[in-house]
Amino acid sequence: MDFWRLFGYARTCFYSHVSTIDLPAKLSDKPINLLDFCKQITPVCRLNPLLFNGHLQTFWTTVKSYDIPIFYKRYVFSAEEPAFAGTFAVDFVVKAYQGADESLPPRTAYYGDAEFESVGSMDTRPMLVALHGLSGGSHEIYLRHVLRPLVDGGGWEACVVNSRGCARSKITTGVLYNARATWDIRQVVKWLRKTFPNRPLLGIGFSLGANILVNYLGEEGDNCELKAAVVCSNPWNLEVGSIMLQSTWLGHEIYSKEMGTSMRRLFEEHVNELSKNSKVNVERVRKINYLYEFDRELQGPTWGYPTEGAYYRDASSCDSLLAVRVPLLAINAEDDPIAVKQAIPFMEFQQNPFAVLCTTSLGGHLGWFETGGGRWFAKPASQFLMKMAQDIDVDTLSNSASGGDDVASSTPPFFNPMRRKLQVAC
Repeated sequence: MDFWRLFGYARTCFYSHVSTIDLPAKLSDKPINLLDFCKQITPVCRLNPLLFNGHLQTFWTTVKSYDIPIFYKRYVFSAEEPAFAGTFAVDFVVKAYQGADESLPPRTAYYGDAEFESVGSMDTRPMLVALHGLSGGSHEIYLRHVLRPLVDGGGWEACVVNSRGCARSKITTGVLYNARATWDIRQVVKWLRKTFPNRPLLGIGFSLGANILVNYLGEEGDNCELKAAVVCSNPWNLEVGSIMLQSTWLGHEIYSKEMGTSMRRLFEEHVNELSKNSKVNVERVRKINYLYEFDRELQGPTWGYPTEGAYYRDASSCDSLLAVRVPLLAINAEDDPIAVKQAIPFMEFQQNPFAVLCTTSLGGHLGWFETGGGRWFAKPASQFLMKMAQDIDVDTLSNSASGGDDVASSTPPFFNPMRRKLQVAC
């Protein structure tokens, strides 16, 4: 064990292309290199010394911590793409109000139709689009740790795209979301660009939401409307992660079992709708114990994958990373027992000058607990977003750096990182 870990000090490392892109500064003629930018906004990682390994950091996420009040108004969108028909819920951060809807997560209520129709604005405040982790939602505390410094006095607006069926939302078709379900965030970003034409849009994803976000960034490529993004605890290579979880008792009997149980509960919440899908065997799904069994019995059949391995390989974001064309900061803990180190695409980060990976030797899965209850990852994540919006001319960056010859030449002409086996619209 690293000696300094006993005192809560975590080693921080950065991985990137040998020459990351230059970011044009608003108040200076001298641009700043993306890697240098990421190093500057990343504080020393000193965590709670009592939580001295990834398992303890991860277990502590289940312990009730101090509250971070964020208020939301929800609007239910109808999918515009016929291939992904159905509805999905987006929660918008709003000022504190009295009363809430008991059918929704805490501090959440529905927008009235007339109220929602008037939300458009010509202001230039930055807007954050957030994606939560597996079976989570806008109510998750790890998400609110990042939202708070941005929306409380930071001048930001924010919204959370809830995966279909999550955060007490209803599904209206016979399928749940999956690990490459990029269609809902794509629709939301297009709507935001139309509704708030002057706002810079930035993104953040957590765990499975991080995987979805990187897939989205890769699919959009040069045309991405998001100006920059952060991903935290991305599992990256889902097949490697699944294999590693099954290789240890803790991984199999604790983590995979707990995630499988949470997805089975989600299934039961929507069983009336899901049972209408002829490809769903309700009794087989109800018997599952582990996450990979859930993916085998539900995700595979409903999305057309013959095995959970085929699903994992197709939905993983490690190849999508190569096609990202906006500044991206990824934060992973090397001792994460769920988004394991073996699944992190270190070499792919060295191939894309638009991306920087920051790893810490301690932190667990969406943990990074500091003494006092704060979470370290919220500091570099929020600082990256805030400084990117305040100090960097993101519009000039989009026009000058995206799709440069050096980037294009990094990928051989016979390899397309976004070539998918499941044929869906992108």
